[in-house]
Amino acid sequence: MLTLAAQMLRHRKGSFVATFVALAAGVAVLMACAMLVESGWRYHGQPQRYEKTVAVVADRDLTVSTEMFGETEKTVIALPERGSVPTALAGELAAVPGVERAVGDRSLAVTAVRAPGLAVTGHGWASAALAPYRTVDGAPPRSDGEIAVDTRLLAGTGLTPGDSMEILTGGASRSYRISAVVEPEGGDASSADAGDAALFFTDAHAARLDPHPGRFDAIGVLAAPDADRDALLAGIRKVTDKAGATTYTGDDRGLAEEPEARAARDFTLQAGGAFAGYAVMIIVFVVAATVGLSVRHRRRDLALLRAIAATPGQVRGMILGEVGLLALLAAVVGVPLGLVATGRIRDELVTRGFAPETFTVRGGPLSGAAVTLALAAVALGSAWIAALRTTRIRPTEALGEAVVETGLGSRKRVVTGLAFLAGGVALIGLTGATDGQTALGAAMGMLYMFVLAVALLAPWINQAAARFLGPVLKAVWGSSGYLAAANMRANARGMVAVLTALVLSVGFGGSVWFLQDNLQRQTVVQSRDGTLAQHAIVGGAGLPASAAEEARRIPGVRAATGVRRTSVVVPIDLGAQAVVAQGIDPRGVEHTLDLRVGSGSLTDLRKDTVAVSTAQADSAGWELGDKAELWLGDGTPVTLKVVALYERGWGFGDITLHTAALAGHTVTGLDDRILVRTAPDAGAGTVEALTDLAGRYPAASLADTDTLTGELAQDLAISGWLNKLLIAVLVGYAVLAAANTLIMAALARARELSLLRLVGVTRGQVKRMVHAEQAGLLGVALALGGAIAAVTLTSVVHAVAGQRVPYVPAAGWIAIVGGTVALALIATMLPIGRVLRTPPVQGIGIRE
Repeated sequence: MLTLAAQMLRHRKGSFVATFVALAAGVAVLMACAMLVESGWRYHGQPQRYEKTVAVVADRDLTVSTEMFGETEKTVIALPERGSVPTALAGELAAVPGVERAVGDRSLAVTAVRAPGLAVTGHGWASAALAPYRTVDGAPPRSDGEIAVDTRLLAGTGLTPGDSMEILTGGASRSYRISAVVEPEGGDASSADAGDAALFFTDAHAARLDPHPGRFDAIGVLAAPDADRDALLAGIRKVTDKAGATTYTGDDRGLAEEPEARAARDFTLQAGGAFAGYAVMIIVFVVAATVGLSVRHRRRDLALLRAIAATPGQVRGMILGEVGLLALLAAVVGVPLGLVATGRIRDELVTRGFAPETFTVRGGPLSGAAVTLALAAVALGSAWIAALRTTRIRPTEALGEAVVETGLGSRKRVVTGLAFLAGGVALIGLTGATDGQTALGAAMGMLYMFVLAVALLAPWINQAAARFLGPVLKAVWGSSGYLAAANMRANARGMVAVLTALVLSVGFGGSVWFLQDNLQRQTVVQSRDGTLAQHAIVGGAGLPASAAEEARRIPGVRAATGVRRTSVVVPIDLGAQAVVAQGIDPRGVEHTLDLRVGSGSLTDLRKDTVAVSTAQADSAGWELGDKAELWLGDGTPVTLKVVALYERGWGFGDITLHTAALAGHTVTGLDDRILVRTAPDAGAGTVEALTDLAGRYPAASLADTDTLTGELAQDLAISGWLNKLLIAVLVGYAVLAAANTLIMAALARARELSLLRLVGVTRGQVKRMVHAEQAGLLGVALALGGAIAAVTLTSVVHAVAGQRVPYVPAAGWIAIVGGTVALALIATMLPIGRVLRTPPVQGIGIRE
C-alpha cells in the first residue's frame, strides 16, 4: 500500500500540494517557536567577570509557594531589581572548608562622559580577582579619586594612566584619575561577547556609592587549589540555603553575572511557549481541515478500491502512508525555514533590546524531531478520522455516498458543537468578571470555543444560510442564484472546511490584532490624560531626590514630583507576577498627576502605605484600608496599607509607592524624571531656570510632557513589535489555510460543473452561480467571524482597560473585510476559470 500511496501522490497533485503547503508552513511556524524555547532553555549568559570562581552566590529569583488542592505549588520569578545578599555572608562563605577567598562584588550603574554609548559597570577593586583581571599599565586604585578601567573605556579617547576621566554615578558627575588599565586574563575585553566594560573604584569608595548599604550584588567564591569540588559546593550550598540565597555554578554563573541574560531567557521561554500554544491550536484546525477535505474529495477513488476487494485496513494504510510521506516532505522544507526564521527573530530581538548580544540560537535536532512528530500525529489522526466512514461501510454504500451527500452529521456532533457554543458564552461572563492576564486568557479561550462551535455546527449553519439567502441570491443572480442556493443546501457538509477557515481568519485577525492596538492606545491615552504637569526634567543617568526639592524652590513652579519607575511582585491565585510600579513624592502630586483616584487619596502615601489600580486591587482582592502583602523589586517582602485606588493603571503602573519605600531597593536609587507644573502666570524665566537646573545634572534635559507621550508611544510600538509579528504570522497562516481550502474545493468541482454545462448551463451562468455561492458563503463567514471578533475584543478590552467600545481603526476593518473578500474571490475564481477552460465532455470523465 505504500507503493500505491506514492503513486497516488504523483497523480493527485492538486490536493496533495495543498496539504503539503499547510503541513510545511505549520512545521516552519512551530519550529520557530520550539527553537526560541530551546535556545532560551540552553542560554545561560557569559560568565566573563566570574570566570575564575567555582561558584557565585546571589539573589536573582523570588520563589513563591502557594497551596492548591492540598499540594504546594512553587512559582519562580526573576527579580526586576536584581536582588542582593548581606555583606556578612562573604565571611561565612570564606569559612567553608576548601574556600580560598569569598569576594563581594558591587555592580554600580555608571556612565563615562567620554564614551556615552558604551555600557559600563562599576565595581570595587577586590572583585577584579574574580575574572581575574590583569593590570596592563599602571597600579590599582589607592584613593577615592582613582579608578582602574578596562581597555575598552580608553579606546579612541587618547587617555592614559595619570589622566582624568569624568564619570557619572549616583546622579552626580565626578572626576577621577586613571590609575591603571586592566583586561581579563585569557579573554578579549574588546569582544562583543565580553559584556559591559568594567570600571574599578577602591572598595571603600564603591561601598559609599552603592545605593544598597550593607549589601553585595553577588559574592564570588574562589576555591583553594587542593579543594574537593563536590564537598566544597555542598558546604557553600548549606550556607547559602540558610541565608536564602542561590548558588550558581558552571554555566549558570552567567545568569548571576548578567541579569539581562536571565530576563532574555525568561522572555524567550515565555514568548516561544505562549506563541506555540496559540499556534498549535490554529495549526490543528488548519491541518485537520485540509487533510480531512483532501480525503473527502477522494471518496470515489476509495470506494472503487473497496469495490475491487481492497480491505478497510489496506485503504486506511494507503491514506496514512500518503499523509506520512507528505509529513516527512513537509519537515524537510519546514524545519530549515523555521531555523532561518528563528535566526532573523534573534537578530531583531537583540537589535530592539529584548536580548543581549550573547544570546544565540542553539539546538535544532530536538526541536525539529518534536515538531515533525507532533504535526505528523495531527495529520495522521485527521486522515484516519476522515477515512473511517468510507472504510467502515460496505463498498456499494461507499460508491453511493461518493455521488450523493449523506446527512448533515451525527447527534454527537450537534451536542458537542452546542457544548462549545455554551462554553464560549460562559467565558464571556468570566472575561467580564476578571481582569489582567486572567481576562486575556479567558478571551482567547472564548475565541477558540466559538470557532470550534462553528466548525462543528457548520453543516447546519450552511443549510440554514442557504434557505435564508435563497430568495436574495435568486433575486440578484436569477437562475444562477437559484442554482447557487441549491448547491449550498446540497453541499452544506462539504463546505464545512471552507466556512471554518474563513471564520477563523476573520475572527482571529479581527480580535487579536486589534487587541494589541487597544492596549497600546489605552496606555498612551491614560498617560497623556493623567499627566497634569507641562514640563519634565528627564535624567538619562538618574536624578537624586534633592533635584525635585530644588525645582520646587524655583519661582513660578507650582509643584514638582519625582518619579521612580520600577516593578514589584504581587501575589495571584496560582503564584505571583511582576507588575509595573512607580515611586513618587506625594507633595503637590494633585497638581502634576491625575491617576483618576476613585477612593482614598495619594496625599496619604507614606513609607508604609500604597496606592493600587482598581484592576490590580480586584485581581488581588484588596480593598481600601486593607493590608497588601507584596515584594519590592529586589525581593524584599513588605506589608503596606492601601490608601488609594485609581483607574489609570495602564498609563502609570498598577502600584504606586512613596519613594521612601523604594530607598535601597532599586538598582540606581535615583528618580527617572521630575514632573513640573508651573503657575499660570509663570514666564520664560521659569523655563530658563528649569533648563539651568536640568543642566546641573549629568545627561539630564528639560522636555515638554507631550514629548514624553510621543516617546512612550514609540517605546510601546517597539515592545509590541514581537506581539504584532507573532499575530501576523498566525493570521497569515489562517489566511493561507482559507486560500488552500478554497482552491481545493474549487478544483474538486470539475465533474459537477462539466455536468451542468452538458445539460445546457452556459459558462457565464456557471460563473454567476459561483459568484452567488461565494457571496452567500462570504456573508455568513464575515457575519460569524465579525461577531466572534466583536464579542472577544469588546469583552477583553472592557475587562482590562474599562472601555466598553474598543478602538477599531477604519483602515483595519477595511483591510480585514476587503482582504477576505479578495482572498475568497481570487482563490475560487482562478481555479474555477481553469476548470471551465476544460471541455465538458473531457471534464466529466476526470478524477474528482
